[in-house]
Amino acid sequence: MPTIKDALDIIGKLTVAEQESLKTMLLSPAFVKSLNIEDFVAKERFANGRVCPLCGCIHVVRNGHRKDGTQRYVCKDCGKSFVIATNSIVSGTRKDLSVWEQYIDCMMNGLSIRKTAVACGIHRNTAFLWRHKILDALQNMAYDVTLDGIIEADETFFAISYKGNHSKSKTFAMPRKAHKRGHSTHIRGLSQEKVCVPCAVNRNGLSISKITNTGRVSTRDLHHIYDGRIKTNSTLVTDKMNSYVRFTNANGIDLVQLKTGKAKKGIYNIQHINSYHSQLKRFMRGFNGVSTKYLNNYLVWNNLVNYAKESDMEKRNIFLTFVLATLKTAKCRDLSNRPAVPLVA
Repeated sequence: MPTIKDALDIIGKLTVAEQESLKTMLLSPAFVKSLNIEDFVAKERFANGRVCPLCGCIHVVRNGHRKDGTQRYVCKDCGKSFVIATNSIVSGTRKDLSVWEQYIDCMMNGLSIRKTAVACGIHRNTAFLWRHKILDALQNMAYDVTLDGIIEADETFFAISYKGNHSKSKTFAMPRKAHKRGHSTHIRGLSQEKVCVPCAVNRNGLSISKITNTGRVSTRDLHHIYDGRIKTNSTLVTDKMNSYVRFTNANGIDLVQLKTGKAKKGIYNIQHINSYHSQLKRFMRGFNGVSTKYLNNYLVWNNLVNYAKESDMEKRNIFLTFVLATLKTAKCRDLSNRPAVPLVA
């Protein structure tokens, strides 16, 4: 059976004009519409053989069709039946692949929820739900990111936001008065009104960032975020903070700490992490405020779109192929019932 490498070898032998024609054809709506969403997910999920999306076993056989013609499968190990979209973010969708592709293009271009809804012909509530379905699935890929080489780490802070319509919520109670005017926080410096987001980047375009707690980062927080995700042959470059000393000692990682105001020490500096923080803040400002409930999703979104070194086409393919086919479900009620401030345990 021909492989992707075989196809790439053939494409490499085409003329520039032929490659451009192929690119136009592959990206055309007509080509995308030739695959429905089930066919696309099946192609991605079953690329290496059939696998049960519920238990992960490979003893899967066909099991008839639903009334709408959708192929059903049954797993001989767990005994459960499923369709190809089971346990995916497109489970239950009534839109074809071209709409999801257009939605991902809107995300790549940073369009607002309302503009995305108009462009894709869907309701704004659906557009909001799709955004977080996609970002939830993208979290699965972010969990596998590991950093090596020279790694720069530092923290940034975001004011806690309870943005959203809570009028129909049965579980949420506003813990403070709304900040209707003036500053977003009423206490200067670090406080219980800001969440801490430790961030780490290497020089190959990989990054990790996640909410930990309010106030200054602790060694326990660093273990929660970075344990198993920084290789032992790496060098961590930070500012002068004792939490990193204890963390690196426990994990056998080399540590270089720079004094406040000192930009570099030989080949070591924290310019990449400072640049990352600046880009992250610009990215967040584009949304005119992000609810803390969903902040982790936006962190992952920024990491892929703005920091990763892949081309725009490669990033788009990650959204389309990995996100739509990965094992992940997200329901509307699950989104609304998330903790308002998702701190580490």
